[in-house]
Amino acid sequence: MAIDFAGRNVLITGGGSGIGLACAESFAAAGAQIAIAEADEERCAGFAARFPEALVVPCDVTDRADIRKLAERIGEWTGALDVLVNNVGHFLHAKPFDALDDEEIDAIVEINFGQVMRVTRAMLPLLRAAAPGSSIVNITSIEAFRGIPNCAVYGAAKAAVTGLTQSLALELAPAGIRINAVAPETTDTPQVPLDYMIPPENRAHMDKWIPLGRFGHAADSAGAALYLASPLAAWVTGTTVHVDGGALAAAGWMRTPDGQWTVTPMISGNGVSLGG
Repeated sequence: MAIDFAGRNVLITGGGSGIGLACAESFAAAGAQIAIAEADEERCAGFAARFPEALVVPCDVTDRADIRKLAERIGEWTGALDVLVNNVGHFLHAKPFDALDDEEIDAIVEINFGQVMRVTRAMLPLLRAAAPGSSIVNITSIEAFRGIPNCAVYGAAKAAVTGLTQSLALELAPAGIRINAVAPETTDTPQVPLDYMIPPENRAHMDKWIPLGRFGHAADSAGAALYLASPLAAWVTGTTVHVDGGALAAAGWMRTPDGQWTVTPMISGNGVSLGG
């Protein structure tokens, strides 16, 4: 069964780059009408040039007034929304928990969880108008399912997204609206460039760190989002698809250069190490 989104309307937040852009590309290739909400003006212009038939809405999803305007634009655009992809997120501040000030904590929670709730709530009337069969896909993180030092608030906010996904799945099921999440491992994007995150001296054995032998590409998560929003997942709601190359299953196990499995660290530090 081919995935066909012809005649269906899809909104992707943060659709101008990274996983959001890959989602837009995948849904567009499947025939969908695409709208993106994007805070970066340059990315808005680049997206509009590539997808002249798409709706591009300059929007900061952490701004409540912008969210209201976004809902109005989407309503004017189609009157109904088949798919919402909540893609925006950022770890913002890599610091020990007790080094974060209140403003930094609020910013991390807002961009990773608060805006997901507000965008979802604002789009629900449009999703209900397209129901049954409409759906929401939240892009969360593997860090919602394991600890992450120096990004504790980020991890907690991402875990909150998975909790919201489960609870809303129950509330929205009677209306025929499904909601699921995608949890990627480290994915090579402008926000998390592997060239920065993994210093050259640590790259010799990168293929041994993840069971499937590499870190993520944006298209990996986009493929999961496309599936979850499609009729192929018509009986899937309230769940999370882990797009992580087997990293969560490995739970710290990795291969040595000669192919043996170990839980003993083989490198020191990474691109977000503190100090030095």
